[in-house]
Amino acid sequence: MTASAVRRRRSAFAAGLATIAMALGFAAIPAEAAPQAKTDYVALGDSYTAGTGAGAAYRPDGVACWQSTPGYVNVVGRTGRVNPVANAACHGAVLSTLSPAYDHVIFTPTVEQQLAGLVFSQKISPDTELVSITAGANDLGFSLVLGGCAASIEPVCAGYIGQATSPTALGMLSTGLVQTYAAIHAVAPNAKIAVMGYPLLFEPTSQFAPIPATNQVLMNQATVTVNATIASAVIAANTAHHVNAQYVDVTAVFTGHAVNSEVPWLVLDAAQPTPDYNFHPNKAGHSQGYAAALMSAVKPAQLARQ
Repeated sequence: MTASAVRRRRSAFAAGLATIAMALGFAAIPAEAAPQAKTDYVALGDSYTAGTGAGAAYRPDGVACWQSTPGYVNVVGRTGRVNPVANAACHGAVLSTLSPAYDHVIFTPTVEQQLAGLVFSQKISPDTELVSITAGANDLGFSLVLGGCAASIEPVCAGYIGQATSPTALGMLSTGLVQTYAAIHAVAPNAKIAVMGYPLLFEPTSQFAPIPATNQVLMNQATVTVNATIASAVIAANTAHHVNAQYVDVTAVFTGHAVNSEVPWLVLDAAQPTPDYNFHPNKAGHSQGYAAALMSAVKPAQLARQ
């Protein structure tokens, strides 16, 4: 058989395959798969979600609300797996104006007000697929408790903590958290709500003792109590309001990275003990701590609707 004959047979065979493929509809398959849909992501809450400790601060809503970057919300937003629609979190935010710790001077937008703003701007809706939040510690006045325990003996510190975590205070916090998760679910019924806990601040066995070791233990125990209250509120909201919320514990990922650890993921400027960024995650705490915990627990890419 001549070379030209072989070429004619191959051309005819290729044309035949093309005809069959078109008949079966294979020609409609694109050369590359369509890009994967991204999860619409919204965040709100207090300073931990506002990025405090991560770096430069800015005020997106005037003097009443400030954020820092790159917080964990920014880190998650850069993974390529989510569409970061908005972060409404504010440093110092409490759940609502009914909180006993609400600041009637600065008027920092509460979580309730943040949510209302997101609804008004249509940045949260039934299309929202992921919401993350940190909230609760400010409602118990934890910054004031921490300041009191920094310069007091153990019984005095225990008194501060006992007042902040009394059954009445924890009961009010639990009620407020359940209402908050239910309110988020009401405007974003298809969203997974990632409720982030708080890390333990201290390593009491460390040689660097920013506050007395016994007070470090007390503060860590108080954080455990707050986290347990938050986790219980998530269960209560899921049960009573069918909220799709998930508590994300960050204590394990922060183990070995307290403010007085050798490799801290929490900020503590010993020369300046009063700035607001102290006792907040640093860049590593936001990226390797909070962002990693959120991505591992929730797996945002799986939430996207095609």
